[in-house]
Amino acid sequence: MVQIDDKIISLDVFEQQFVCDLSACKGACCVEGDSGAPLENEEADILAQIYDKVKPFMREEGIREVELQGFSVIDKDGDLTTPLVNNKECAFVSFDQNGTAKCSIEQAYNQGEVAFKKPISCHLFPIRIQKYDDFEAVNYESIKICEPACSCGQKLQVPVYKFLKEPLIRLYGESWYHTLSEAAVELKLEPPFNNSSN
Repeated sequence: MVQIDDKIISLDVFEQQFVCDLSACKGACCVEGDSGAPLENEEADILAQIYDKVKPFMREEGIREVELQGFSVIDKDGDLTTPLVNNKECAFVSFDQNGTAKCSIEQAYNQGEVAFKKPISCHLFPIRIQKYDDFEAVNYESIKICEPACSCGQKLQVPVYKFLKEPLIRLYGESWYHTLSEAAVELKLEPPFNNSSN
């Protein structure tokens, strides 16, 4: 593991390759699982504030669940998450003509309607952050639905931390990410084919 400030980063974040392949997975991470997207408390407040602008991008099923359950719910593990439709997809999911799951929050963001892109847990996936009293653990989560992304990442030779540069900077800042990148090079944590290019 690597420590930067009070963040402990798993070596998998450097060594695994990953690039989302929506044509293959159809956005399964927005649909699979028994809970919605993990939320920070302030994100639940933001969703309430921007809901009217996100609503036009949502499906009727999602709108119904949000208006029944609220903008956030507590799941069986006691975590704050987005509500689900039929205990399946996130209530903020819509589907395009190819059946690919899309985030209605991100669609509203891309159209300039809101300034909030999507929950940080979604933006960071497949990195998961676990908060402890004295530090935060930054881990890579390997799951079957993301096998196409792993194959794509290996083909393109893109480590997880580079694929997730934008959300890592969003969460921890430019300086922290720069230190992370330097650590990858200095400790030779990237796959061999990337070392020669840094």
